[in-house]
Amino acid sequence: MPRRARRCPGGLIYHVLNRSVGRITLFRHDRDYQAFERTLTEAHARLPLGLLTYCVMPTHWHLVLRPARDGDLSAFMQWLTLTHAQRWRTSHGNVGYGPLYQGRFKAFVIEEDPHLETVLRYVERNPVRAGLVRQAQDWQWSALHRRSQGDTDPPLLADWPIERRRDWVTFVNQPQTVAEEEAMQTCIRRSRPYGTPAWQERMSSSLDLASCFRSPGRPRKAAIA
Repeated sequence: MPRRARRCPGGLIYHVLNRSVGRITLFRHDRDYQAFERTLTEAHARLPLGLLTYCVMPTHWHLVLRPARDGDLSAFMQWLTLTHAQRWRTSHGNVGYGPLYQGRFKAFVIEEDPHLETVLRYVERNPVRAGLVRQAQDWQWSALHRRSQGDTDPPLLADWPIERRRDWVTFVNQPQTVAEEEAMQTCIRRSRPYGTPAWQERMSSSLDLASCFRSPGRPRKAAIA
């Protein structure tokens, strides 16, 4: 039975990620990255969301988005993913070979406090963590680089709802703690809300996310009396 899609209400902030099937290299040349950024820009023009940051990696991409209305995130992601997949298949002479992405997309909600800063930093630090560049701002296919060069006209990136540190670029280039990185991986893997315990509990209840906090694995069978 297919897994029920999670609700994505408007007004909240989401970290969104999608990976290629089998982790094939989606972005091999500059033109591949450029094509994705054009598609992202088109998606934003069709359905403007608050795009706080993004980073495009060889096999996947991260977005941090704030949809205004219920259903906007799913509509935006469906158009972006399907359009990019169709264009990628056509440009690579690979039409008719099945899905390009692993699935719908992975997403988790983020509290608007220092937890959001941690996620933004995690996303923009990805190229350094992967050993692609020494300085995160040098990775051309990211919001950090785009901001350092001046955003496009019309601008693609939204203002942050939290204050951006004056030393943000230096801060991004400093290693994150093991606990922060492990928390990010858990939230990505399990679509678990990222925030304070009280906020996580509220989100778990309002968004029906209790399963995100259960231990992985099959539930134990009740003992037979």
